[in-house]
Amino acid sequence: MKHIILILSAIILLVGLVSFLRYRPDKAESQMNLGCDAIEEQEASSRLKAKADSAFRYCKTKGFNTQYCILVDFSIHSGKQRFFVWDFKNNAIKYSSLCCHGYGQKSSQTEPVFSNVEGSYCSSLGKYKIGVRAYSKWGINVHYKLHGLENTNNNAFKRFVVLHSYTPVADKDIYPKHLPLGWSQGCPVINDNAMKQVDELLKSVAKPMLLWIYL
Repeated sequence: MKHIILILSAIILLVGLVSFLRYRPDKAESQMNLGCDAIEEQEASSRLKAKADSAFRYCKTKGFNTQYCILVDFSIHSGKQRFFVWDFKNNAIKYSSLCCHGYGQKSSQTEPVFSNVEGSYCSSLGKYKIGVRAYSKWGINVHYKLHGLENTNNNAFKRFVVLHSYTPVADKDIYPKHLPLGWSQGCPVINDNAMKQVDELLKSVAKPMLLWIYL
């Protein structure tokens, strides 16, 4: 009888151990994911600084504002900050926001498709001159016209691609979740608080400001 009890106890312990090993979080995998996230953030930071340096040279040459520019990195997960107001003097981010990309031409939450075609509802890569301030029915009821400066985005004004906010866009990161599709028809769409900050900044500058969307 004792032998049977010992055998049953051993089986129970073995089953419990197997279940624990099978269903417990994989620490190695978790640590690997954290390491990948850190590498991605470092790469995004390096890209941002490199784009800022290039943007400053462009702004100085083309007569744009040399205090600030806006940089949008659509290679960053949509649940993370990827819209940056860059302060040239302090070589740092002044404001940031989540930013929606267009939903057209089979764009997904993870992979935006880019197009310069009217009616595509896609985002467009490239440099833009931020134009006049106007009324918007979305967000804080303010938008800014965008004038594409490259062959990848020179239809932006005709496509009514503008900078504006949308109230459901969160103020903070929502990673690992993505922003929903359908909140942008090609416009860079940010949260309301960031738009208020950007609006005050744009109203205060004399020279046109550069906005640059890139990967």
